[in-house]
Amino acid sequence: MAKRKPQRRVEPTFEARPKKRASAGLSVSEKDRVVRNGAKPRRKSKSKPRRGKGRARSSRGLFGLLRGLAYWTLVIGLWGGIATAGLVVWYGVRLPSVTTWSIPDRPPNVRIVSADGRLVANRGMSGGEAIGLHEMSPFIPQAVMAIEDRRFYSHFGIDPIGLARAMAENVVKGRLTQGGSTITAMAENDVKGRLTQGGSTITQQLAKNLFLEPDRTIERKVQEVLLALWLEHKHTKNQILEMYLNRVYFGSGAYGVEAAARRYFGKSARDVTLSEAALMAGLLKAPSRLSPARDPKAAEARAQVVLAAMRDEGMIGEKQLATAMRAPAVRAAAYWTGSEHYVADRIMEELPGLMGEVRKDIVVEATVDMTLQRVAEKSIRSLIDENRKKLDVSQGALVSIDASGAVRAMVGGYDYANSQFDRASEARRQPGSAFKPFVYMAALEKGMFPDSVRNDAPVRFGKWSPENYHGKYYGRVTLSQALAKSLNSVAAQLVMEVGPEAVVETAWRMGIESNLEPNASIALGTSEVTPLELTAAYVPFANGGFRPKVHFVSRITTASGKLIYEHRPAKGPRVARAEVVGMMNAMMKETVDEGTARKAAFGWPAAGKTGTSQKSRDAWFVGYTANLTTGVWFGNDDGKPMKAITGGQLPAMAWHSFMSAAHEGVPVAALPGNWNGRILSRIEEIIGDGNDRDGANASPLPARADRTASIRRPEPPDEVGGKRETTVGSILDVILGN
Repeated sequence: MAKRKPQRRVEPTFEARPKKRASAGLSVSEKDRVVRNGAKPRRKSKSKPRRGKGRARSSRGLFGLLRGLAYWTLVIGLWGGIATAGLVVWYGVRLPSVTTWSIPDRPPNVRIVSADGRLVANRGMSGGEAIGLHEMSPFIPQAVMAIEDRRFYSHFGIDPIGLARAMAENVVKGRLTQGGSTITAMAENDVKGRLTQGGSTITQQLAKNLFLEPDRTIERKVQEVLLALWLEHKHTKNQILEMYLNRVYFGSGAYGVEAAARRYFGKSARDVTLSEAALMAGLLKAPSRLSPARDPKAAEARAQVVLAAMRDEGMIGEKQLATAMRAPAVRAAAYWTGSEHYVADRIMEELPGLMGEVRKDIVVEATVDMTLQRVAEKSIRSLIDENRKKLDVSQGALVSIDASGAVRAMVGGYDYANSQFDRASEARRQPGSAFKPFVYMAALEKGMFPDSVRNDAPVRFGKWSPENYHGKYYGRVTLSQALAKSLNSVAAQLVMEVGPEAVVETAWRMGIESNLEPNASIALGTSEVTPLELTAAYVPFANGGFRPKVHFVSRITTASGKLIYEHRPAKGPRVARAEVVGMMNAMMKETVDEGTARKAAFGWPAAGKTGTSQKSRDAWFVGYTANLTTGVWFGNDDGKPMKAITGGQLPAMAWHSFMSAAHEGVPVAALPGNWNGRILSRIEEIIGDGNDRDGANASPLPARADRTASIRRPEPPDEVGGKRETTVGSILDVILGN
């Protein structure tokens, strides 16, 4: 029997997952044992979890994340609400007590109307009267709501929807909300091409305008919200909208719809059209930048956006939209324009003296006639336009005053829009020969007469040697002839005879208010005066010797018609005797009929005097009828000489143009006094002077002066400190029938 071989003993080995290959990660002893026993090392499992189990774990994680997010959102929101409430309380207590809250008075408006009932201007901080919501064009509130606050009638003073949308759009566009009330933070167009709303409601904007400063701070915004809620509680929606429209700024100095309508369209807010209302509403976004006075194209583009918003809100139809879109663009003047604003400025200066502080809306009835004002403005502007370059003239002024002292027209310059300086009442200029009537009047009051004779020849007084225009002299002339021809040598002689002080006193008595230098050269008008005072000083010649109070205002009433002030017409004190006025009128009438002012004649009995300062820096003509006294000045603001312009040229022409229009249809009236040039002869016959005035035996100049002086000279009239008891005065009374 074969002998069996002994089997080799194999020790049992630990083998996990024998089909899997061992991998790195086992310890050294384990590796050795595996190698000895021939087993493969085990690898760590990399198998993925089952799909069902992983989804459950993922859902539980997402749910936990959302739950945590909600929790912390609630916590943050709660603390944010607490912080906001605390902020509101903090800023709220900084406001005055709610029991003291009240709507502040609207800045008073001064409505100035002309003597013929037409609007001259609206002045004051508002620049326009307050009008009711039912009075203004219905398109205005519709346009404003469409572009500023389309949910005005449905919200409670704050529009959460509009606020949220404005904030979202600004965040999307990378812009911060501006927080202002008048400048709403809104995008120009959304994806649909429609204008979106800002966060501030009309009520909030009104609250800011009434109570708050325009600071862009959290405090101001919180207070604005609180005040808006209070306004909604205390007032109706219509009241809030009316207050807003009468106070909001529309640019170019216009506060309120009435001021804006007058400023941009020259009409009342009652008559504003759809396209005009859209333009006004569009200005609220940026009043200064979008003003049609500054950028008409931008204003028009904005108005079309407003029209589209009105259409989208159902306020207007497609036909109305198309018609409004075709309306011509508005082109407003850069500033208030029209010469009547010179009058308005003057009236505003006088109001405190007439009625004190203006505390409520008032109506001022001015003395100016708008028809005459337009004629005056045209007469000045047309002549400057025609002669600006040819004669180097750029400015002019005109004042017209009636016999009662009422200013019927006043033009203070070529264009009020470019210069608001009033050359009629503020600019002092040398009047030249237009001052001579006061010289001759002083001479007549000292006993001379229009046909008194003087020798027109070169004269010298110390170092002063006045010369006639163009150096031409006429020899022996009457005072009437000398005044008509504006002879400087004769005027200088008269000043030296009567004394410069007498001339100054006469001028002041007649109405000149400026300081006058009592020297010999005053004969040629070297002391400066304004056109207004020079014209006023001629009024006594036109009304028979009385100096009325020059005034621009006839009545002042409240908006409801209650009388505050009324000018009481009065002739004023007598400042010249009737016979002196008659002689002066006869002398100055020759200036218009045959003298230097022939271009002024227009068919009425008229008198006046031309004046030209040195090198034609100033050219004047002041003339009058029994109806009106009108003074005209031409020159340049910088004193630059004009090209040989005299008072008998442009000033006389402008005077003729104005006065002929002003007297159209008015019955002709004679000037006061009836001097006929033969009174001196009759006086000499009565006194017994047998000298032949015009013959070979005529006395030379000194003898004539002595003889005139030998007659007892008339004293000033009673009203100016003297009593008339002279022989000459008595004789004149008999002759003239006074």
